[in-house]
Amino acid sequence: MSIHARSNAELLAMLVGKRKADKLYRNTLTSLFFAKEGSSHYIKELVAAKELVKRSLNEEIQQLDALNSPAKVAEYLKLMLRGYEHEVFVTLFLDTQNRLIATEELFRGTLTNTAVYPREVVKRALFLNAGNVIFAHNHPSGLATPSHADKVLTETLKQALALVDVKVLDHLVIGDAVAVSFAESGWL
Repeated sequence: MSIHARSNAELLAMLVGKRKADKLYRNTLTSLFFAKEGSSHYIKELVAAKELVKRSLNEEIQQLDALNSPAKVAEYLKLMLRGYEHEVFVTLFLDTQNRLIATEELFRGTLTNTAVYPREVVKRALFLNAGNVIFAHNHPSGLATPSHADKVLTETLKQALALVDVKVLDHLVIGDAVAVSFAESGWL
């Protein structure tokens, strides 16, 4: 049987063993991969598996033109940002060929907002010699609908970065199951 044809429970059993899988799996992977350390669902094998997947996607994105693989970028960001109980603002710094230079968590906030300082974003883009950037932040509520403040912030960042010839390619808002793209929604 193909690995793609196996159920989540079967794949989990391959990773941690059938007995552990039966004990942990409750028809959802989210509670397993985003469990807090020390909780009853937390096991080191799953955290290691999540980190390996994240690293694999990071390696893949570094080899690709980020604009030609927006689904991979969104997948990477969803894996990176889901499960936080506070907002996190991340920037993907890209070269002029849209290849990833670095992914950095620039700001952390509270349950409902994050203070983002355009000056710091510009400084970091210049330091990394980035030609383009993609922003992302999570909504701990699970709803990926961008707020008015998200749109205003994106426009402010876009204007500040334009002064130093850095282009904003996208801003993704990450919810529980989806990522909303400003570029795909026509807001950039």
